[in-house]
Amino acid sequence: MRPICEAGGGGDGMTLAGGPVRFHKVETVSVNRESRKLPLKSVAPDALATFAAPRAPAAGVALDRPQVMGVLNVTPDSFSDGRPGESAGEAARRGLDMAAAGAAFIDVGGESTRPGARPVSPAEEQDRVLPVIERMVASGLKAPISIDTRNASTARAAIEAGAAIWNDVSALSHDPDSLALAASLACPVVLMHAQGDPRTMQDAPSYRHALIEVYAWIEARIAACAEAGVAPERVIVDPGIGFGKTGAHNLQLLAGLAAFHGLGRPLLVGASRKRFIGALTGVDEPSARFAGSLGAALAAASQGAHILRVHDVAETRAALTVWSAASGFAEERR
Repeated sequence: MRPICEAGGGGDGMTLAGGPVRFHKVETVSVNRESRKLPLKSVAPDALATFAAPRAPAAGVALDRPQVMGVLNVTPDSFSDGRPGESAGEAARRGLDMAAAGAAFIDVGGESTRPGARPVSPAEEQDRVLPVIERMVASGLKAPISIDTRNASTARAAIEAGAAIWNDVSALSHDPDSLALAASLACPVVLMHAQGDPRTMQDAPSYRHALIEVYAWIEARIAACAEAGVAPERVIVDPGIGFGKTGAHNLQLLAGLAAFHGLGRPLLVGASRKRFIGALTGVDEPSARFAGSLGAALAAASQGAHILRVHDVAETRAALTVWSAASGFAEERR
Protein backbone atom coordinates (compact mmCIF):
# COMPACT_ATOMS: atom_id res chain seq x y z
CA MET A 1 0.00 0.00 0.00
CA ARG A 2 1.35 3.39 -0.99
CA PRO A 3 0.11 6.74 0.34
CA ILE A 4 -0.69 9.31 -2.35
CA CYS A 5 1.17 12.38 -1.16
CA GLU A 6 1.18 16.12 -1.46
CA ALA A 7 3.43 18.65 0.25
CA GLY A 8 2.12 21.31 2.57
CA GLY A 9 1.15 21.46 6.20
CA GLY A 10 -2.49 22.45 5.84
CA GLY A 11 -5.69 20.83 4.70
CA ASP A 12 -7.22 17.53 5.63
CA GLY A 13 -5.74 14.08 5.24
CA MET A 14 -2.93 12.74 7.41
CA THR A 15 0.66 13.77 7.98
CA LEU A 16 3.07 11.25 6.47
CA ALA A 17 5.57 9.81 8.96
CA GLY A 18 5.65 12.99 11.02
CA GLY A 19 7.00 15.20 8.23
CA PRO A 20 5.67 18.06 6.10
CA VAL A 21 3.99 15.85 3.51
CA ARG A 22 0.34 14.81 3.80
CA PHE A 23 -1.63 12.02 2.18
CA HIS A 24 -5.34 11.89 1.43
CA LYS A 25 -5.64 8.53 -0.30
CA VAL A 26 -3.70 5.30 -0.57
CA GLU A 27 -2.99 3.08 -3.54
CA THR A 28 -2.81 -0.68 -3.41
CA VAL A 29 0.11 -2.18 -5.34
CA SER A 30 0.30 -5.75 -6.66
CA VAL A 31 2.92 -7.83 -8.43
CA ASN A 32 0.84 -7.90 -11.61
CA ARG A 33 0.93 -4.07 -11.52
CA GLU A 34 -2.76 -3.65 -10.94
CA SER A 35 -3.53 -0.78 -8.59
CA ARG A 36 -6.53 0.72 -6.87
CA LYS A 37 -6.87 4.07 -5.13
CA LEU A 38 -8.72 4.02 -1.81
CA PRO A 39 -9.98 6.81 0.45
CA LEU A 40 -8.52 6.83 3.94
CA LYS A 41 -11.84 5.90 5.52
CA SER A 42 -11.69 2.51 3.80
CA VAL A 43 -8.29 1.57 5.29
CA ALA A 44 -7.77 -0.07 8.67
CA PRO A 45 -6.88 2.56 11.29
CA ASP A 46 -3.85 0.58 12.47
CA ALA A 47 -2.36 0.63 8.98
CA LEU A 48 -2.90 4.35 8.67
CA ALA A 49 -1.37 4.92 12.10
CA THR A 50 1.86 3.27 10.96
CA PHE A 51 2.10 5.54 7.94
CA ALA A 52 1.22 8.68 9.90
CA ALA A 53 3.17 8.26 13.15
CA PRO A 54 6.10 10.64 13.71
CA ARG A 55 9.51 9.01 13.70
CA ALA A 56 11.78 9.36 16.70
CA PRO A 57 14.94 11.44 16.32
CA ALA A 58 17.97 9.67 14.86
CA ALA A 59 21.09 10.15 17.00
CA GLY A 60 19.43 13.22 18.45
CA VAL A 61 18.42 14.77 15.10
CA ALA A 62 14.71 15.50 14.69
CA LEU A 63 13.08 13.93 11.63
CA ASP A 64 10.09 16.25 11.31
CA ARG A 65 11.51 17.63 8.06
CA PRO A 66 13.92 16.24 5.46
CA GLN A 67 17.48 16.15 6.77
CA VAL A 68 20.65 16.00 4.69
CA MET A 69 23.38 13.40 5.21
CA GLY A 70 26.68 14.46 3.63
CA VAL A 71 28.68 11.76 1.84
CA LEU A 72 32.31 11.75 2.99
CA ASN A 73 34.09 9.05 1.03
CA VAL A 74 37.71 8.57 2.07
CA THR A 75 38.54 6.12 -0.70
CA PRO A 76 40.71 6.55 -3.80
CA ASP A 77 38.17 4.79 -6.05
CA SER A 78 34.65 5.96 -5.21
CA PHE A 79 32.50 6.36 -8.30
CA SER A 80 32.18 10.16 -8.19
CA ASP A 81 34.54 11.57 -5.60
CA GLY A 82 37.54 9.31 -5.12
CA ARG A 83 40.47 11.35 -3.81
CA PRO A 84 43.82 9.55 -4.05
CA GLY A 85 46.40 11.07 -1.74
CA GLU A 86 43.96 13.06 0.41
CA SER A 87 45.13 13.34 4.02
CA ALA A 88 42.94 12.56 7.01
CA GLY A 89 43.01 16.23 7.94
CA GLU A 90 41.81 17.28 4.49
CA ALA A 91 39.00 14.74 4.57
CA ALA A 92 37.97 15.85 8.05
CA ARG A 93 37.83 19.45 6.83
CA ARG A 94 35.49 18.37 4.04
CA GLY A 95 33.21 16.83 6.64
CA LEU A 96 33.26 19.95 8.79
CA ASP A 97 32.47 22.06 5.72
CA MET A 98 29.48 19.82 4.93
CA ALA A 99 28.15 20.33 8.44
CA ALA A 100 28.60 24.08 8.11
CA ALA A 101 26.68 23.92 4.80
CA GLY A 102 23.70 22.28 6.47
CA ALA A 103 24.40 18.54 6.70
CA ALA A 104 22.65 17.08 9.75
CA PHE A 105 24.74 13.88 9.48
CA ILE A 106 28.16 13.06 8.01
CA ASP A 107 28.45 9.56 6.48
CA VAL A 108 32.06 8.35 6.41
CA GLY A 109 32.99 5.43 4.15
CA GLY A 110 36.33 3.73 3.57
CA GLU A 111 35.33 1.03 1.08
CA SER A 112 33.93 1.87 -2.33
CA THR A 113 30.67 0.07 -3.09
CA ARG A 114 30.37 1.32 -6.67
CA PRO A 115 29.50 -1.35 -9.27
CA GLY A 116 32.51 -3.59 -9.83
CA ALA A 117 34.45 -2.29 -6.84
CA ARG A 118 36.99 -4.59 -5.21
CA PRO A 119 36.55 -5.26 -1.49
CA VAL A 120 39.14 -3.98 0.95
CA SER A 121 40.19 -5.55 4.22
CA PRO A 122 38.71 -4.23 7.46
CA ALA A 123 42.21 -3.17 8.50
CA GLU A 124 42.67 -1.04 5.37
CA GLU A 125 39.19 0.36 5.76
CA GLN A 126 39.87 1.34 9.36
CA ASP A 127 43.17 2.96 8.43
CA ARG A 128 41.16 5.23 6.14
CA VAL A 129 38.15 6.12 8.30
CA LEU A 130 39.28 6.18 11.92
CA PRO A 131 41.73 9.12 11.68
CA VAL A 132 39.07 11.15 9.86
CA ILE A 133 36.39 10.41 12.47
CA GLU A 134 38.79 11.17 15.30
CA ARG A 135 39.76 14.51 13.76
CA MET A 136 36.16 15.57 13.19
CA VAL A 137 35.23 14.66 16.74
CA ALA A 138 38.26 16.51 18.12
CA SER A 139 37.29 19.56 16.05
CA GLY A 140 33.93 19.74 17.81
CA LEU A 141 31.70 18.50 15.00
CA LYS A 142 28.09 18.71 16.16
CA ALA A 143 26.51 16.63 13.39
CA PRO A 144 26.35 12.91 14.23
CA ILE A 145 28.80 10.79 12.26
CA SER A 146 27.57 7.71 10.41
CA ILE A 147 30.02 4.92 9.57
CA ASP A 148 29.31 3.40 6.16
CA THR A 149 30.64 -0.15 6.43
CA ARG A 150 29.76 -3.80 5.89
CA ASN A 151 32.37 -4.94 8.39
CA ALA A 152 31.53 -5.44 12.05
CA SER A 153 35.05 -4.73 13.30
CA THR A 154 35.11 -1.42 11.44
CA ALA A 155 31.70 -0.49 12.82
CA ARG A 156 32.82 -1.25 16.37
CA ALA A 157 36.03 0.76 16.01
CA ALA A 158 34.21 3.70 14.41
CA ILE A 159 31.56 3.82 17.14
CA GLU A 160 34.32 3.74 19.77
CA ALA A 161 36.00 6.64 17.91
CA GLY A 162 32.85 8.74 18.03
CA ALA A 163 30.50 7.65 15.25
CA ALA A 164 26.83 7.52 16.23
CA ILE A 165 25.13 5.57 13.41
CA TRP A 166 26.00 2.36 11.56
CA ASN A 167 25.07 2.48 7.87
CA ASP A 168 25.38 -0.99 6.30
CA VAL A 169 24.72 -1.47 2.58
CA SER A 170 24.25 -5.19 3.24
CA ALA A 171 21.65 -4.67 6.01
CA LEU A 172 23.92 -6.49 8.49
CA SER A 173 24.12 -9.59 6.28
CA HIS A 174 27.68 -9.38 4.91
CA ASP A 175 29.62 -10.02 8.12
CA PRO A 176 28.50 -12.95 10.32
CA ASP A 177 29.33 -10.89 13.41
CA SER A 178 27.19 -7.90 12.43
CA LEU A 179 23.85 -8.86 13.95
CA ALA A 180 25.35 -9.70 17.34
CA LEU A 181 27.41 -6.51 17.34
CA ALA A 182 24.42 -4.36 16.37
CA ALA A 183 22.43 -5.93 19.20
CA SER A 184 25.16 -4.97 21.65
CA LEU A 185 25.39 -1.36 20.48
CA ALA A 186 23.01 1.43 21.36
CA CYS A 187 23.31 3.26 18.03
CA PRO A 188 20.81 3.42 15.14
CA VAL A 189 21.50 1.12 12.20
CA VAL A 190 20.64 1.69 8.55
CA LEU A 191 19.42 -1.42 6.74
CA MET A 192 19.90 -0.97 3.00
CA HIS A 193 18.67 -3.27 0.26
CA ALA A 194 21.09 -4.53 -2.37
CA GLN A 195 20.66 -7.33 -4.87
CA GLY A 196 24.07 -8.99 -4.99
CA ASP A 197 27.38 -7.49 -3.86
CA PRO A 198 29.18 -4.50 -5.39
CA ARG A 199 31.28 -6.66 -7.71
CA THR A 200 28.28 -8.25 -9.44
CA MET A 201 25.16 -6.30 -8.50
CA GLN A 202 24.77 -4.51 -11.83
CA ASP A 203 25.44 -7.57 -14.03
CA ALA A 204 21.78 -8.49 -14.54
CA PRO A 205 19.47 -7.14 -11.81
CA SER A 206 16.00 -8.64 -12.08
CA TYR A 207 12.71 -8.24 -10.19
CA ARG A 208 9.15 -9.18 -10.88
CA HIS A 209 8.13 -5.97 -9.06
CA ALA A 210 11.03 -4.00 -7.56
CA LEU A 211 8.96 -2.00 -5.07
CA ILE A 212 7.18 -5.01 -3.60
CA GLU A 213 10.28 -7.22 -3.49
CA VAL A 214 12.55 -4.59 -1.95
CA TYR A 215 9.90 -3.77 0.66
CA ALA A 216 9.48 -7.44 1.58
CA TRP A 217 13.25 -7.97 1.80
CA ILE A 218 13.75 -5.02 4.15
CA GLU A 219 10.76 -6.13 6.23
CA ALA A 220 12.41 -9.55 6.61
CA ARG A 221 15.71 -7.95 7.62
CA ILE A 222 13.96 -5.86 10.29
CA ALA A 223 12.47 -9.10 11.64
CA ALA A 224 15.86 -10.83 11.56
CA CYS A 225 17.41 -7.93 13.43
CA ALA A 226 14.66 -7.98 16.04
CA GLU A 227 15.17 -11.71 16.55
CA ALA A 228 18.89 -11.06 17.08
CA GLY A 229 18.16 -8.37 19.67
CA VAL A 230 18.27 -5.19 17.55
CA ALA A 231 15.21 -3.22 18.59
CA PRO A 232 13.10 -2.04 15.63
CA GLU A 233 13.17 1.46 17.17
CA ARG A 234 16.89 1.64 16.27
CA VAL A 235 16.37 0.79 12.59
CA ILE A 236 16.46 3.20 9.63
CA VAL A 237 15.56 1.77 6.22
CA ASP A 238 17.05 2.48 2.79
CA PRO A 239 15.71 0.95 -0.46
CA GLY A 240 19.19 1.02 -1.99
CA ILE A 241 18.80 3.12 -5.12
CA GLY A 242 21.41 1.96 -7.63
CA PHE A 243 22.40 -1.19 -5.76
CA GLY A 244 21.40 -4.10 -7.97
CA LYS A 245 18.78 -2.12 -9.90
CA THR A 246 18.32 -0.94 -13.45
CA GLY A 247 17.26 2.61 -14.22
CA ALA A 248 13.66 1.44 -14.48
CA HIS A 249 13.88 -0.24 -11.07
CA ASN A 250 15.30 2.94 -9.51
CA LEU A 251 12.48 5.05 -10.94
CA GLN A 252 9.87 2.58 -9.71
CA LEU A 253 11.33 2.79 -6.22
CA LEU A 254 11.49 6.59 -6.27
CA ALA A 255 7.89 6.81 -7.45
CA GLY A 256 6.76 4.41 -4.72
CA LEU A 257 8.94 5.56 -1.82
CA ALA A 258 5.96 6.45 0.36
CA ALA A 259 5.13 2.74 0.58
CA PHE A 260 8.23 2.20 2.76
CA HIS A 261 6.63 4.25 5.53
CA GLY A 262 4.47 1.18 6.10
CA LEU A 263 7.52 -0.32 7.81
CA GLY A 264 7.18 2.29 10.54
CA ARG A 265 10.84 3.29 10.44
CA PRO A 266 12.68 6.45 9.31
CA LEU A 267 13.39 6.40 5.57
CA LEU A 268 16.83 7.21 4.12
CA VAL A 269 17.30 7.66 0.37
CA GLY A 270 20.63 7.89 -1.43
CA ALA A 271 20.24 8.68 -5.14
CA SER A 272 22.93 11.32 -5.43
CA ARG A 273 24.99 11.21 -8.66
CA LYS A 274 23.85 7.66 -9.45
CA ARG A 275 24.20 6.24 -12.96
CA PHE A 276 20.46 6.36 -13.73
CA ILE A 277 20.56 10.14 -13.24
CA GLY A 278 23.29 10.36 -15.85
CA ALA A 279 21.25 8.19 -18.22
CA LEU A 280 18.20 10.43 -17.81
CA THR A 281 20.08 13.71 -18.15
CA GLY A 282 22.82 12.77 -20.57
CA VAL A 283 25.57 13.66 -18.08
CA ASP A 284 28.31 11.04 -18.09
CA GLU A 285 30.62 12.52 -15.45
CA PRO A 286 29.22 11.59 -12.00
CA SER A 287 30.49 14.76 -10.30
CA ALA A 288 28.54 16.85 -12.84
CA ARG A 289 25.19 15.20 -12.04
CA PHE A 290 24.30 17.57 -9.19
CA ALA A 291 21.31 19.13 -11.00
CA GLY A 292 19.73 15.75 -11.65
CA SER A 293 20.60 14.73 -8.10
CA LEU A 294 18.64 17.70 -6.78
CA GLY A 295 15.63 16.48 -8.76
CA ALA A 296 15.95 13.05 -7.17
CA ALA A 297 16.32 14.57 -3.70
CA LEU A 298 13.16 16.66 -4.10
CA ALA A 299 11.28 13.64 -5.47
CA ALA A 300 12.28 11.71 -2.35
CA ALA A 301 11.33 14.60 -0.06
CA SER A 302 7.91 14.77 -1.70
CA GLN A 303 7.42 11.11 -0.73
CA GLY A 304 8.26 11.83 2.91
CA ALA A 305 11.90 10.70 3.00
CA HIS A 306 13.47 11.68 6.32
CA ILE A 307 17.16 11.58 5.39
CA LEU A 308 18.69 12.40 2.00
CA ARG A 309 22.22 11.07 1.53
CA VAL A 310 23.93 13.47 -0.90
CA HIS A 311 27.29 14.67 -2.17
CA ASP A 312 26.18 18.27 -2.83
CA VAL A 313 25.10 19.42 0.60
CA ALA A 314 24.73 23.18 0.19
CA GLU A 315 22.81 22.86 -3.08
CA THR A 316 20.48 20.21 -1.68
CA ARG A 317 19.84 22.19 1.48
CA ALA A 318 18.98 25.27 -0.59
CA ALA A 319 16.66 23.28 -2.85
CA LEU A 320 14.88 21.83 0.18
CA THR A 321 14.45 25.29 1.69
CA VAL A 322 12.74 26.58 -1.46
CA TRP A 323 10.66 23.40 -1.82
CA SER A 324 9.52 23.67 1.79
CA ALA A 325 8.59 27.34 1.49
CA ALA A 326 6.75 26.82 -1.81
CA SER A 327 4.87 23.85 -0.34
CA GLY A 328 3.61 25.78 2.66
CA PHE A 329 6.03 24.30 5.16
CA ALA A 330 8.25 27.04 6.50
CA GLU A 331 11.68 25.75 7.45
CA GLU A 332 13.70 27.55 10.06
CA ARG A 333 16.87 28.92 8.49
CA ARG A 334 19.90 27.00 9.66
